[in-house]
Amino acid sequence: MLGIYFSGTGNSRYALNVFLKQYGSSARAIAIEDTDAIEYIKKSKEIVFCYPVQYSNIPKILKDFIDQNWELWSGKQIFVIATMGLFSGDGAGILARRLQRYGSEVIGGLHLKMPDSIADEKALKRSLEKNKELVRQAEQKIDRAVRLIKNGKAPQEGIGVLYHLAGLFGQRLYFYHKTKQYSSKLKIDPGKCISCTKCVRLCPMKNLKVERGLAIAGIRCTMCYRCINNCPKQAITLLGKQIVVQGTIEKYLPESEENEI
Repeated sequence: MLGIYFSGTGNSRYALNVFLKQYGSSARAIAIEDTDAIEYIKKSKEIVFCYPVQYSNIPKILKDFIDQNWELWSGKQIFVIATMGLFSGDGAGILARRLQRYGSEVIGGLHLKMPDSIADEKALKRSLEKNKELVRQAEQKIDRAVRLIKNGKAPQEGIGVLYHLAGLFGQRLYFYHKTKQYSSKLKIDPGKCISCTKCVRLCPMKNLKVERGLAIAGIRCTMCYRCINNCPKQAITLLGKQIVVQGTIEKYLPESEENEI
């Protein structure tokens, strides 16, 4: 079994690693931007996909990865895990349907509520302890899902017509334009930026660079919030005008688990 993920602040990466550990699989989890990802996919029959939902849709970077490598998915058995701040309807189903069009057999889906990663908006903000509890609940839900899969009864969250309608009318119909194209709205405060290049190194789209002592953003932001949540000076924003609270998955884990990821 192969685990494939796209992750912004680490929620999806962590969830996938927990899944693989519970499943007892020796396979590795690998990011879609890893240069070896395609070769691993070619060699794997069973794949678990894990990714964060954006406006009840697939992140643009992941959508492009699936479409550009369409010939890889035929004959693959796939289980889909979607992480989210709120109920997304068909968060797992929207990727499942895309993969099925390319010949995949999707065996099921799982939705995991995780800590919010939108650092520059007040919406969905929870206390530190509440976010830690969300992670604990997600771990328990993964454990139950793995037991069901081993018994031949994979969860079907996000899969099917009712989930599809919930996702469509819940968010996607109204916010489809948010994920249709990459964003050009990433903003960097020149008064705060210290040109540390951390954002440049973290960006999966290579959308950032430093020129004349200042980080500069391009027009291909996939809204993963890596740079925003990791900027040491809180100099970067996207949807909001200032940082409310930064957070990555490490913030919500016990020290013993943090050292494992």
